[in-house]
Amino acid sequence: MKNNFKFPLATSTWDSKEIKSIKDVIKTNKFTMGEKVFEFEKKFAKYLNVKHCIMVNSGSSANLLMISSLFYTKQNKIKLNPGDEVIVPAISWSTTYFPLLQHQLKVKFCDIDINTLNIDLDKLKKLITSKTKLILLVNLGGNPNEFNKIKKIINKKNIVLLEDNCESLGAEYKNKKTGTFGIMGSFSFYFSHHISTMEGGMISTNNTELKDILLSIRSHGWTRNLPNKNKLVKKNKDNFHNAFNFILPGYNVRPLEFSGAVGLKQLSKLNKFIKIRRNNALKFVKIISNCSSFYTQKDTDKSSWFWFTFILKKNIKIQRKEILKLFNKYGFETRPVAAGNFTKNIAIKYFKYDIPLKLINSNYIHKNAFVIGNNPKNMDNEFKVLYNLIKYIDSKN
Repeated sequence: MKNNFKFPLATSTWDSKEIKSIKDVIKTNKFTMGEKVFEFEKKFAKYLNVKHCIMVNSGSSANLLMISSLFYTKQNKIKLNPGDEVIVPAISWSTTYFPLLQHQLKVKFCDIDINTLNIDLDKLKKLITSKTKLILLVNLGGNPNEFNKIKKIINKKNIVLLEDNCESLGAEYKNKKTGTFGIMGSFSFYFSHHISTMEGGMISTNNTELKDILLSIRSHGWTRNLPNKNKLVKKNKDNFHNAFNFILPGYNVRPLEFSGAVGLKQLSKLNKFIKIRRNNALKFVKIISNCSSFYTQKDTDKSSWFWFTFILKKNIKIQRKEILKLFNKYGFETRPVAAGNFTKNIAIKYFKYDIPLKLINSNYIHKNAFVIGNNPKNMDNEFKVLYNLIKYIDSKN
């Protein structure tokens, strides 16, 4: 992706292997979802150590299908209905929230922890009521939630746990991959993410019924892609009938075969990418730990370091807009922390939502934080410039 920044938010991780995989697909003359997608799903499931993975065309679609599938399950303990209450952290990407609106769920926004930037556990505990049916956790910026504490908070309550893990592929908590703690987890393979498949996403689950529902609603709500033995319907022996037998209100969010082929090559490089990101993070943390102007997101366990976060300290004299100008001048592409406090976005007027406790930390991050990219390459040149830039900003305070 071309831009005017010397240090862009993201850089391509493709090489000749990805290009060859695309050419190999072209030779087959089969471009829509096929064998390469299915192989990628199996290998991704093995990487996560889960039973099932279902690939879709984006991480946003992964979130959509996760929510939608819970409306069609026959399992009463996890089934959702319009009007059910769901708790979400106030900071995430927009398509964490839109499927909740689209399925007429009541959204309760919870503040984030000012250090980890994940959901505030003390406030989460206060927000849970007898009406709470779902908690949608977000592992923000590569950082795992503290799942052992969250599961103690939920305890034996009849609450479904989902994970938006689109920014945190490769992160671990207590030696378990994030995106596997809830009943389902979502992943994104967009250009700037840990692996890139052009566009693409994935849903992980150990629940076989939900897997079958996801397979159906991914492709129009039909039975064609369901295994003969499935949890939804007895398939007709006549394949002519099975090809266009619609059982659920579905979508068409299938991935391209190109994306599956590229995903296989990218997945083989993922451990290397994560190792480089973590090595970069060690250098970044060392620079910012001696800084009087900023601090950064606290790693709760083994972050996969999607980005580098700059949070302005309360005593800083320079405003964020002036700091952003300096970063841009020095060649750094900058972004907000996800969508910031989502309740500050215009789209919130379409939601049925509640903010029982003040979003103090979310508001602070919304106004006083930003990120730069962490790319899976040696970033020593960036860090040399960054060190001098931070030193200059510190001198103004």
